[in-house]
Amino acid sequence: MSPAPTGNGSFVAERFQQKPAGTRQQTVPAPSAPSVRAAPGTPWEADPYAQALRTGSGPLYLRRLAPRPLGTAELLPLDVERWCAAPDATDTDVLRRCTGPVLDVGCGPGRLVSALTARGVSALGVDVCPEAVARTRRQGGRALRRSVFDRLPSEGRWHTVLLMDGNAGIGGDPAALLTRLRDLVRPGGRLLAEAADDDVDERLTVRVEDGHGRHGRPFPWARLGTTALLHTAETAGWILTGRWTAHGRPFVELHRPYRDRDVLSMESERPVDRGGPARR
Repeated sequence: MSPAPTGNGSFVAERFQQKPAGTRQQTVPAPSAPSVRAAPGTPWEADPYAQALRTGSGPLYLRRLAPRPLGTAELLPLDVERWCAAPDATDTDVLRRCTGPVLDVGCGPGRLVSALTARGVSALGVDVCPEAVARTRRQGGRALRRSVFDRLPSEGRWHTVLLMDGNAGIGGDPAALLTRLRDLVRPGGRLLAEAADDDVDERLTVRVEDGHGRHGRPFPWARLGTTALLHTAETAGWILTGRWTAHGRPFVELHRPYRDRDVLSMESERPVDRGGPARR
């Protein structure tokens, strides 16, 4: 819901405080700020996200509109400052795993595409936000303003697809997204995906919102921790080949099998669950 107006026309928003690993994040009152009314714009295109990319700064959030279970955070912070900065050590480790050509889905301001390009790796970013595409190009990267579900160049021939910064939530249907990405890579190609940093499996309705009450229109989204991401990837036909966590950010490496029967073979080799005690 929208921030509640106060008598002086300001509002009280909620925001996260970062907690040590393993503790639950809680919402706390943020300082009051002047209320600014703005007509909602198209999600990720004409909303506060585009303005944040222009300035390279937040605060910026996804506001949870539905469902809203008791005890869940209403505002989910978006790390726009990190997205607009140069790749950090965790990003760089992911980039070292890329073989070109690389497709960055939801490339945002283009830090990964431009870094790959500077390394001589062929890379293309796709994003629905015009400002994201423009910023990527200004940094020397190639980008198209397009949804991942639109027709894309070189379908079925990409060696690596990147799905970073929470973009496993695109479209609110992770199964459809991961199936689409499987069709984009070549047989044997890889998907490097970042999971949520907590063990969640959520389908949400959210909107982008800044710290002054400006917001975009509601849209479907999803949040998947590593367990949920791996389960969804398996149903979409991906094979797990690696997983790791760096600085609190969990990642998985998945491969498209060279042949569909490779997946069937793996299924047949799994032990049958006969209801006994779990083995590790």
